[in-house]
Amino acid sequence: MKIKKWSLALTLLVLLSTNVFAADALKQSGKGIKIWFDTGGPVGGSYNTVVQNGAQQAATDLGCEIEFMYSNWSPQKMIENLKKAIAAGPDGVVVMGHPGDDAYAPLIKEAEEKGIIITSADTELPKLMAQYQAAGFGYAGVSNYGRGKALASEAINRFALKKGDRALVWGLQSRPTRGLSSRAIIETLQAAGIEVDYMEISSEIDKDASLGTSVIAAYLSSNPDCDIVFTDHGALTAQQENFFRAAGLGPDEIIGAGFSLSPATAAGIKSGYVDLVGDGQPYLQGYLPVLQIVLTKRFGFSGLEVQTGGGFIHKGNIDLIEPLAKKGIR
Repeated sequence: MKIKKWSLALTLLVLLSTNVFAADALKQSGKGIKIWFDTGGPVGGSYNTVVQNGAQQAATDLGCEIEFMYSNWSPQKMIENLKKAIAAGPDGVVVMGHPGDDAYAPLIKEAEEKGIIITSADTELPKLMAQYQAAGFGYAGVSNYGRGKALASEAINRFALKKGDRALVWGLQSRPTRGLSSRAIIETLQAAGIEVDYMEISSEIDKDASLGTSVIAAYLSSNPDCDIVFTDHGALTAQQENFFRAAGLGPDEIIGAGFSLSPATAAGIKSGYVDLVGDGQPYLQGYLPVLQIVLTKRFGFSGLEVQTGGGFIHKGNIDLIEPLAKKGIR
């Protein structure tokens, strides 16, 4: 019988808060454990800062030591960071899956042979998880294809998009696994008869989303019939209001959709420039991998796969969530 992924994780957390493990023991269960955590983005990035906040809270709650790394969303930098982490010899390392299974495979094999627990966040590494799950390799994040399909489907229904409408998808289709999100958005829109333009996010814009202003302004100037823009990137979604203002558009002249909440994204929703956000709850993508490593190290738990997303944020519920975004929790 297949157990629902979230139900399994929720059951585990309930057990940890009851007599199975005394509360005091849980608080100390991470003491002496050293974890290196690649947050994925740049220092101070809108998305990976929320991931870091969750990871730091878990480290505080469990009493373990944590070292953060930053990759500017560069797969090559993520590989370099993992090499650096392995050389330091911690108890566990949290990676983001952007480089893909094949790129990570030799390093994760090396880490596992050295007794270092590896687990992942944000982007799946299905082959590696299947290989090392018994040794604590888990995943906290979303199904990239699933989240893209869900966002596009919700946008089609919510905004009554129809055959002949035009959409821009600005994403990372070239990336293994991570690119599945962009691909799913495109395929879902095209299946509904919507005309789709696609732009790949450059490495420069991936690192610093504000550099995308001239790119999106040029596109919208050349394509005034564009009805909706999908930014498959949390930091770009946070810049949507700035992008559309720079293009001379008002809040009701174009639909903005994207991923991941931040204070800037919340402000854009309230001002009417951002209309729909898929919420992957990155705070949990930070907290749960730290918990995973501690549970594996102390109690021998195998890897848990937890889908952290599934909901949408929009003008109808932003008042409830905005205060949490300002605190770096949502």
